[in-house]
Amino acid sequence: MGFVKSFQEIMANTRATADFYDAEMLTVFWETKPEIIAKLLPPPLKPAKDNIAMAFVANYPRTNFDVTYKESALFVRALHNGEEGSYCLAMPVTNDMAMAGGREVYGFPKKMANIHLEKAGKRAHGWVERYGIRFVEIDATLTGTIPELPPMGPTFLFKAMPRIDLTPGFDGPVFLAAQRTEIVARSVEIGTADLTLRPSEQDPWAEIEDPKVTAAFYLESDNTMLPGKILAEVDPERHLPHYFKMTDFHTGDS
Repeated sequence: MGFVKSFQEIMANTRATADFYDAEMLTVFWETKPEIIAKLLPPPLKPAKDNIAMAFVANYPRTNFDVTYKESALFVRALHNGEEGSYCLAMPVTNDMAMAGGREVYGFPKKMANIHLEKAGKRAHGWVERYGIRFVEIDATLTGTIPELPPMGPTFLFKAMPRIDLTPGFDGPVFLAAQRTEIVARSVEIGTADLTLRPSEQDPWAEIEDPKVTAAFYLESDNTMLPGKILAEVDPERHLPHYFKMTDFHTGDS
């Protein structure tokens, strides 16, 4: 093995899917203001019928690509050509290879973070922290079970490469993509939760106001990330204001 790989080595390291075994996920849903979702969705995505946001904190103790890590994510519901799915605004992770693979292959907006998830009896607690700010925290009380989660549809993502000359814009096209994940639930506990979103310049999850949780789930499952697909090429100038969710946007001299 060296810097240059043979075709056989490349094929031996290729997976048809990304599989997660014994996954644990604490998920909350809440309703927000329609004007907030309309502002956050990049064209050509449009708001879905319900103004729903979703966040989770997850632990992936075993995978088929030899990486174990924790992850969190923030989504809002969206439509593309009449199909409803979820647009991913942010996805903090605790492993650099998980960050690189998710960003480069699929277009997930991943950043490194400190992430915590624990469950004790009927209580579950999760949080994400960057730059000393715990910008999302979930405290759930689990009161019952259901057979499985409702179907969520695809995740909508955008793939782009920023310009090498450091001016705003992209080297090459910007693509709208979609990716689906199959979830085989072992158990789905439901309940109530308190969701706290704290202001952060680098991780502005608190922009999605009124986090009054309508549903909370604690899921134990095996998950399979299916190959994604390109849906359309989009206008790079219209997409530019939305791209910075993949990086920390700093102002000033420091």
